[in-house]
Amino acid sequence: MSGRKLVVEADGGSRGNPGPAGYGALVRDALTGEVLAEVAESIGHATNNVAEYRGLIAGLRAAAEIDPSARVEVRMDSKLVVEQMSGRWKIKHPDMVPLALQARELAEGLGAVSYGWIPRNRNAHADRLANEAMDAAARGEHWVRRVEDEPGEPEPPPAPSASTPLTTVLLRHGETPLSVEKRFAGTTDAPLTGHGRAQARAAALALKGRGLDAIVTSPLARCRDTAAEVAAATGLDVRVEDGLREAAFGEWEGLTFAEAGERWPGELKAWLASPDAAPPGGESFAHAARRVRTALDKLKVRHRERTVLVVSHVTPIKLLVATALGAPLPALYRMHLDVGSLSSIDWYADGPATLRAFNDVHHLET
Repeated sequence: MSGRKLVVEADGGSRGNPGPAGYGALVRDALTGEVLAEVAESIGHATNNVAEYRGLIAGLRAAAEIDPSARVEVRMDSKLVVEQMSGRWKIKHPDMVPLALQARELAEGLGAVSYGWIPRNRNAHADRLANEAMDAAARGEHWVRRVEDEPGEPEPPPAPSASTPLTTVLLRHGETPLSVEKRFAGTTDAPLTGHGRAQARAAALALKGRGLDAIVTSPLARCRDTAAEVAAATGLDVRVEDGLREAAFGEWEGLTFAEAGERWPGELKAWLASPDAAPPGGESFAHAARRVRTALDKLKVRHRERTVLVVSHVTPIKLLVATALGAPLPALYRMHLDVGSLSSIDWYADGPATLRAFNDVHHLET
């Protein structure tokens, strides 16, 4: 084992908690103090704790790239993260569990990792990086900083990854009576139509030879029934993930776009202009993005390097696509997704994600 010792300094934060969020991390040589790696990223809308954990994960990953056998000392000004990762405090919030698991997995691959709290004024470098990332998130930009980059410059095209990705095959549920009439259907538990069941069976046939390892679905009936058709064709079990449910449309549930516009013209205009705006009594896209990101983190931990079918809805699938592309949330307004369609994303542990297919409906045309 290498006798080299590295120091990881990490930080993260959000403007509003939750709000525009980002993290920063760097790796130093413990003997010389030389900065060996530096990374920061804007992560959209998130809480302070999520951003802090993302900073820790990025710092551990950077240390592993330098020397996977090194002894690492992590220094953070987040007492919560330090105490939880040291095993002295329990992790109670469900959003933190998959992030902590990911950090522990990275730590287990290193020679040894210890955690220590430092005051914010001694974490100034990581704090500066995190603030640059938060500034970018507040502008609606996906921004990444690497040690070899000039500050604020676009990230160079990544080299092809040598790792095996997690592949998510994304299936939008089949047709429902509300989708036929183009009505808002968020938490409304609308059933599949006969045509919708036929679409689900067609998708099941198309997926039978795709080498699926698992099926995960939204808890809503239209997705569970669609997933059941694929399960019958592949012999796989189905696991329900609540974070993959559709956004709640509140008072607009069951209404057409025109009907919502007649009753709530100002609210509809605001909803179309900003992902932070929510329908009356409903959920904003920004809020939905947080739970979808948590669901994605769980998939990455539970199904690493496997192929998983995710049966979900328009909003969660678009959010996953936007995340993969590093696109801001307003990009959701520029995507179209048909019922019964298939999309596919490869998520690499050591590099950016790759969108391999979007809104494929060839299996429905036979």
